[in-house]
Amino acid sequence: MTIDSGILSRLRWSARRGLLENDLIIERFFNRFAQELTMDDVYSLDQLFDLSDNDLLDLFLSRKEPTGHLNQPNVLKVLKQMRQV
Repeated sequence: MTIDSGILSRLRWSARRGLLENDLIIERFFNRFAQELTMDDVYSLDQLFDLSDNDLLDLFLSRKEPTGHLNQPNVLKVLKQMRQV
């Protein structure tokens, strides 16, 4: 089941970052995968978007791998998709 437009709008708003590089990756991700997102994906994205800009960019560019509460299958799935765009 995909998410409704209100949740997607909230998610896009919370995804706005201070680093242009992050914004570009996130925007390409939404352009490619927005219609396929599930509520599990939304929860995973919320966790990623809670990170600082630099930590998030390090994950996007594979400089670091998720640890702790981020090291879970659905977060890893979403992160893999973001790294593909």
